[in-house]
Amino acid sequence: MGRKRASPVNVLFGWVRRQSMKVKILAGVVLALCFLVALKHSVKDHEYFFIFSEAIHAAGIFVLIYKLTTHKTCSGLSLKTQEITALFLAARLICGVLMELDAHSVLDMATLISTTWVIYMIRFKLKSTYIKELDNMPLYYLVVPCSILALIVNPFTRFCYFSQVLWAFCVFLESVSVLPQLRLMQNAKMIEPFTAHYVFALGIARFLSCAHWIIQVYETRGMYLFLIGSGYFWFPAALLAEAVQTFILADFCYYYVKSFMQGQLLMRMPV
Repeated sequence: MGRKRASPVNVLFGWVRRQSMKVKILAGVVLALCFLVALKHSVKDHEYFFIFSEAIHAAGIFVLIYKLTTHKTCSGLSLKTQEITALFLAARLICGVLMELDAHSVLDMATLISTTWVIYMIRFKLKSTYIKELDNMPLYYLVVPCSILALIVNPFTRFCYFSQVLWAFCVFLESVSVLPQLRLMQNAKMIEPFTAHYVFALGIARFLSCAHWIIQVYETRGMYLFLIGSGYFWFPAALLAEAVQTFILADFCYYYVKSFMQGQLLMRMPV
C-alpha cells in the first residue's frame, strides 16, 4: 500500500514548526497585517471593532456557562482571571455611567452579570472541582501595578479626574487579565475544549480591539496617538496595553488552531 499523504494543514503546521522563532514572528506579523487590511476595507465604522470585541468576549463567557451547567465542573478555569475580569468590567461600566451610556455599556453589563455568575459557581456550587493549587498567581501582582500606572498615565477628557483614572485602570487591567488563566493552563499542561474555546474567544476579541487602535493611528497619520496635558502618553500606553494582551494570547491561539485543525479535543500547552 502507498504511503498516506499528509493533509495540507499538517504540512503547513509542520513547516511552521520547523522554522526559527524570527521566521514565526515575521509570518505572524504578515498574517496580522493582512487581516488588518481586510478589516479596514470591509468595516466602515471602526467603532464596530469594539462592539464585536465585547460581543465575542461575552460569547466566550457563555461557553463557560455552558460548561459549568452541563458538565458540572470548573476544572481548568482560573477563578482569579474571572475576578479580574469582573473588576475591570465593573470599572468600565462605572465609566460608562459617568461618561456616556451606549451599546458598549449594555454589552459590559451582560458580560459582567455572566462573569459574576461564573465566579459564584466556581466559589460555591462547584468548589470541589476547582484546582486552587494550579491557580496560583497573586492578584495584587496585577491590580497594584495597574492602579499605580493609571494614576500616572490616563486620558485627558472633559470628565472628572476620577473617571479618567478609572478608565485607564480598566484598560491596563484588562490587558493582563488573562495571565492567571494562562498560568493555570501552563501548570496543568492540558487544556480541555471549553476552556480552550473561551481563551481563544478572548484572543479574537483582543485582536479586534487592537485592530481598532492601529487603524485609527494609521488613518490619522499618527495624530491619534497624542493628546494634551495628562493624556499626552495615554494613547501610546493604551495601544501598548492592547498589543501586550494580543501578543500574550497569540501563542495560545496558534496552538488552538493547530489542535482544532488536527481534530484534537484536548490541547497540550508547550513546555
